[in-house]
Amino acid sequence: MPDGPERTEDGRYVVINGRRWRATDPAIPEDRAAELRSILMAWRRDVKATGGAPESRAGVQASKVALGERGAPWWDQTDDERRRRWETPVPRPGDDE
Repeated sequence: MPDGPERTEDGRYVVINGRRWRATDPAIPEDRAAELRSILMAWRRDVKATGGAPESRAGVQASKVALGERGAPWWDQTDDERRRRWETPVPRPGDDE
């Protein structure tokens, strides 16, 4: 059995409960991908804690864009565009305080 959720044949999407979701960009180095997932989860907790504050939702969006799950599809980007996307700093909740 493969690790992780089912993927479409082209690898661009994961399938969870019959629904397709854009997959994380596979070119992201694992240490950066883990960091971005950690930031995403912190923002998701912040969304819950704040009742969905716009700043918290923006943090989720920025995290998902950095992971390649939203924004321009990673398969349509050049290698340089992909690298810039995941290397762009994404703040954690409370970083501006």
